[in-house]
Amino acid sequence: MRIGELAGLVGVSTRAVRHYHHLGLLAEPERRANGYREYGLRDAVELARLRRLTELGLGLDEVRDVLADDSGRELDEVLAELDADLARQEEEVRRRRGRLAALRRQAEQHGGLWAEGPVSDELAAVFGEMARTSAARPGPEPAMAAKEREVLALMESMAGGKEGSRVVALLQEATSTPGAMERTYEVYGLLDALATAAPDDPRVAQAARALAECIPDSVFAEVGGEDWERAAGPGTDDGLIAAYYAHFAPAQAEAVRQAIRLVAERAR
Repeated sequence: MRIGELAGLVGVSTRAVRHYHHLGLLAEPERRANGYREYGLRDAVELARLRRLTELGLGLDEVRDVLADDSGRELDEVLAELDADLARQEEEVRRRRGRLAALRRQAEQHGGLWAEGPVSDELAAVFGEMARTSAARPGPEPAMAAKEREVLALMESMAGGKEGSRVVALLQEATSTPGAMERTYEVYGLLDALATAAPDDPRVAQAARALAECIPDSVFAEVGGEDWERAAGPGTDDGLIAAYYAHFAPAQAEAVRQAIRLVAERAR
């Protein structure tokens, strides 16, 4: 048989046959006087085995290991490893499909996904409440609200797992009391008004007091007093905290810092 006949018989391409020769997975056959390879039934048997092994999902290095062990023990081991790997992949695909299904449900419930997403269903519910509150107010949504969603999505991602769920649970608790979200949006408006103000603007203290009043006891009780003090301190060497303050205009950052100081005093 010529190479094309062999490839057609087994159901692979001639390029694959040449590649197997190049890798040493398929022995080179005798050549005729005219230089053409002459394949026999044994070559077809070996090539068919190669095809079956690759169709199982084995890589070519694994196929080489299988072919090197005539007793077949290596094949048993490789197949067991392959089965375990496929089981892990299957579980990962199942988990990812579940996450995608949850995101599609979010999109249906809220008329689309949040720009800050993907987020958990619980955080999406908070964002939905924010959207309803904003829609009930005159004018456009405060820019600070969008910044808040960005930070909340980041916090959930950083915490992850049970810690992330705890962060969102605290947030839901803080915003679930009657009028809480409305007061929060009033604070967003106060902070938006500081976008071009100086850090010593008298409105900074007003915004700080309003922001501190929006943080319930359950939230600052969850965080240690030292953490509140560290977050409120000027010139902190904590890169994340420094980046957090840099996310705001100077007067806004000062208002947030003063609010955290007020919360820290309550925690003492």
